[in-house]
Amino acid sequence: QVQLVESGGGLVQAGGSLRLSCAASGGTFSGYGMGWFRQAPGKEREFVALISRVGRITRYADSVRGRFTIDRDNDKNIVYLQMTSLKPEDTAVYYCAAETTVGRYNYWGQGTQVTVSS
Repeated sequence: QVQLVESGGGLVQAGGSLRLSCAASGGTFSGYGMGWFRQAPGKEREFVALISRVGRITRYADSVRGRFTIDRDNDKNIVYLQMTSLKPEDTAVYYCAAETTVGRYNYWGQGTQVTVSS
């Protein structure tokens, strides 16, 4: 059983930055990939970024590429999402998830709210 807890969300002006953290417990953190997803009001949840087990591979949604960076610290069991040049359309609840089965995110955090004001 994997537990995930996000933190770092908040209110920021457009053009600002935030760093989200996701602390994992249970399981072997370095044994699974991690992803960030987000869900805006009235919209479906969408993929934001992923990172492989030891961080060699990262992928980003087109909408955030070049502005967001995903990283992980396997010694601390934490995955980060550094967000820069934030836009109002980045406003959403951000979730981290653990890919404990290849291609499937089986465990999710409770989410952290990010609000970007114009």
